[in-house]
Amino acid sequence: MLLKYLLRIDSWIPIITCKYKTKTFNLSALFNKTMKKVALAYSGGLDTSVCIPLLKEHYNCDYAITVTVDVGQPAKEIQQAEKKAKKISQKHYTIDAKDEFVKDYIFPLIKANGSYEGYVLGTSIARPLIAKKVVEIAKKEKAHALAHGCTGKGNDQLRFEAVFRSTNLEVIAPMRDMNLTREWEMDYAKKHGIPVAATKSKPWSVDENIWSRSIEGGRLEEPDFIPPEEIFEWTVSPEKAPDALVIDIGFECGVPVSLNGKTLDGVTLIQKLNKLGGAHGVGRTDMIEDRVLGLKARENYEHPAATIILTAHKDLEKLVLTREELRFKSIVDETWSELAYKGLVDEPLYSDLNAFIDKTQERVTGNVKMKLYKGSAKVIARDSKFALYSADLSSFDSKTIDQKDAEGVCKYHGFQARLFRKIC
Repeated sequence: MLLKYLLRIDSWIPIITCKYKTKTFNLSALFNKTMKKVALAYSGGLDTSVCIPLLKEHYNCDYAITVTVDVGQPAKEIQQAEKKAKKISQKHYTIDAKDEFVKDYIFPLIKANGSYEGYVLGTSIARPLIAKKVVEIAKKEKAHALAHGCTGKGNDQLRFEAVFRSTNLEVIAPMRDMNLTREWEMDYAKKHGIPVAATKSKPWSVDENIWSRSIEGGRLEEPDFIPPEEIFEWTVSPEKAPDALVIDIGFECGVPVSLNGKTLDGVTLIQKLNKLGGAHGVGRTDMIEDRVLGLKARENYEHPAATIILTAHKDLEKLVLTREELRFKSIVDETWSELAYKGLVDEPLYSDLNAFIDKTQERVTGNVKMKLYKGSAKVIARDSKFALYSADLSSFDSKTIDQKDAEGVCKYHGFQARLFRKIC
């Protein structure tokens, strides 16, 4: 009976031993060997919360370790996830990875002008980092399996498993394996007393980090449905935005480092721009997106800081990089963005592209002034000590360059096309 009782309690008990005759038994070790432990990437939402009882009922997992990775979600959301996890799982970890997320994932994204079909890659760029943190905990806890709450139709399953499957651990995906619907999950959660924010009238699935906020689910999936204003939290309606605001963003080696002349760390700068941009209705995206599996999906995003920073960065590049650098880098940026969208940050090509991009960013230093006005973020001025612009050479009033020299170029410009017209 003692052994049976011990097998039901949590493994936080350091060492439990008992003596039988002349032998000593480590019951804690026996307890850990008997259990099937699983480390679950846990957001606190409907899918991942429902996963916990499903792991026990359908996968014989006795011990669920939930891992919430803080990449810039609201503090309230992190706290709610912790509170819920401690009630329905056996052990919980919350990992603050905001600084790492910005430095090692967002900054490279900015340098690469990261965008997939107009999407700023907010959710996708966070998934590999979250997955890596879950793997770290799984190894620490000697878990037997890794789990996520992704469906079989989306991209996140690929992003998580690109990392998960680099280990020798079993990978479990209850939503996909059981072919579940959100309606079924809501009913299941209710029956099991699991509190969730989603309802059948508002079945929104929200994913949020410091770089973007995605909202999907329910009628939002329909291309011809007009999203209600209530789904937006970061941005005001552009029609209700105040008068224009001019801001100044400073860059060093392709990375934003200051706002209106004040030096800020990456996390703080992005947070401030989210508030400033959101107050002016900047950063809403409503798009038809081509998922990795080939399915087209309607997606809604909010990303004020991302819109502002990426617009400013790309404009500054035009001032300091050569035409050939810009042309080739646009190809590199597109390839980089596709790899990031797929979650393939461990692909060697990803590192190769980053090496080229980092080299180009050595001169992307300067300041960009932007006007935020009723949903738009427009560059109105820029300057850099590396600017490949000369007022003296470009001005119509300057005679530094003899205009007559251009005549020879004009004679050969379009030469083959003119020859073709004569022959044909």
